[in-house]
Amino acid sequence: MDITQEMFRLIEAQSSKPPPDAVLSLRDELLSRYGSAVQAIIFYGSCLRTMEDRDSIVDLYVLVDQYRLAYDGLLKPLLNKLLPPNVFYMEVQYNERKVRSKYALMSMEGFRSAVSPAWFHSYIWGRFCQPSTLVFSLNESVAIEVKRALAQAAITFMTRSLPQVPERFSARDLWQRGLILSYRSELRTERPEKIKALFEASSDHYERMTRYGLSFVPYHVSVTSLEPPHRYEARISPAIRLLNRMAWAVRGVQGKILSALRLLKGLLTFEGGPEYIQWKIERHSGIRVTVSPRLKHYPVLSACVLVWRLYRKGGFR
Repeated sequence: MDITQEMFRLIEAQSSKPPPDAVLSLRDELLSRYGSAVQAIIFYGSCLRTMEDRDSIVDLYVLVDQYRLAYDGLLKPLLNKLLPPNVFYMEVQYNERKVRSKYALMSMEGFRSAVSPAWFHSYIWGRFCQPSTLVFSLNESVAIEVKRALAQAAITFMTRSLPQVPERFSARDLWQRGLILSYRSELRTERPEKIKALFEASSDHYERMTRYGLSFVPYHVSVTSLEPPHRYEARISPAIRLLNRMAWAVRGVQGKILSALRLLKGLLTFEGGPEYIQWKIERHSGIRVTVSPRLKHYPVLSACVLVWRLYRKGGFR
């Protein structure tokens, strides 16, 4: 993919924003843990949007050269390769308070693949089409590689989402519809007002990304309004729209299965696994269930009970 200079500069401007010092303390801890295996660390999610980590969990992605260099033993590298990424919990002390992070670990090669059209599910490209910041890169070559991957994530997202918006549309229509579909394809259901807030938090970024990125989608798209916010027209056949709608339905089923498996896998790596599952679903869907303190002594059984109770209450819609 040969992205335009404008698109690369947009990604570069976003990914070069300085993060809070508390996030840098998390970065330094990750570099201490994984050493020379680390190629890049990406900061994304709600804490990036607010630039505030208090009463929240910082989301980070650690991209490594090879799994065998990042881990001792065989189980974690195997799980990371079979069902990426592996997710971990971390706390560091910063100015006499704790900074909490949930970080995912993935190989650079796997990340490149996961943002491309070859990756069917939206788990990665649905996240990294959104703004993110590069808080560490091994060198300038790696930094360019990551930024190109972030641009590809946005292009894949637009390609997958465009057939689900009306023929005449705006950037707002495209991104809000695509984000709704992406979130529905996991256990992280978001309310419509939250999706709207995601767009509004970085509306200029999304407007410009749409303007530059639509030239790379495999559809005929024309600009119908040159005055911002721009309006567009896409010529997409009814057959392609139907196939695309069917693909999103499959992603919905596949995604919920994969998300449940990742949550269960996380019990092997994530301290306080059942509590995290409960917090995550409640935060995104507003639904709360509990398990007894006694049951929490059996993490796998506790997680299964929790997932079932959340499903019965509609937490996975």
